[in-house]
Amino acid sequence: MYLNCLACEALARLVYLAAARSPHTVDVELFRLGWHHDPPLLRTRLQAAIDAAAADPERNYDAVVMAYGLCGRATEGLVAREMPLVLPRAHDCITLFLGGRARYAQQFTDYPGTYWYVRDYVERKSGATALSLGAEGFEDVQEQYDTYVLKYGQDNADYLMEVMGGWREHYNRAAYIDMGVGDSSATEVETRAEADRRGWTFDKLVGDLVLIRRLIDGDWDTDFLVLQPGEQIKMAYDERVITCLG
Repeated sequence: MYLNCLACEALARLVYLAAARSPHTVDVELFRLGWHHDPPLLRTRLQAAIDAAAADPERNYDAVVMAYGLCGRATEGLVAREMPLVLPRAHDCITLFLGGRARYAQQFTDYPGTYWYVRDYVERKSGATALSLGAEGFEDVQEQYDTYVLKYGQDNADYLMEVMGGWREHYNRAAYIDMGVGDSSATEVETRAEADRRGWTFDKLVGDLVLIRRLIDGDWDTDFLVLQPGEQIKMAYDERVITCLG
């Protein structure tokens, strides 16, 4: 197959590695990290890329695959064009780093106040220090923090959150996910330092490339949503995470 892969910068190394090892020909297009803070903007950019892939007479892709999850509902509403559109059944990229929804759910059940760190995000960050969606149900705290970063800068945002009590109330753990791709020791050191500075617990987890690999290898079972031309992504309020509208 000839695949067009649309991926967040947070998964850059992982996607390129999977593409290099894939039995298929894969073109990779990366999207800026900051766009996930504005779901409508990210949705618009992704749909434009899907449309462009369908309209490119020189490529003749067999499918567009997306290294994204629901991502704050940024992918909800995307429409497949003249070829299948495929993405993992995931709330966000943390599921992709951990290798599946079951492990994601267990982590958030056992450690609800976690900030997540991965190499590609830390190296490409702008504003916020860590990759974190926080615990499910605490998205309002993360959204408030992101707003403060944009308005006042990171140091002032940290101070405001601490004064308001929201920061320490909800977060107490820094989790570094080692994906095993290259030397990421500097990211681990940075994560440990951040944990010490905040008085948080530090944990190191081994990541799992299985979902990313299967996405790019075309191994699309029930862990993936495969949309046919004309179908649209829709949020599912159950374990499927996402479904489609015909």
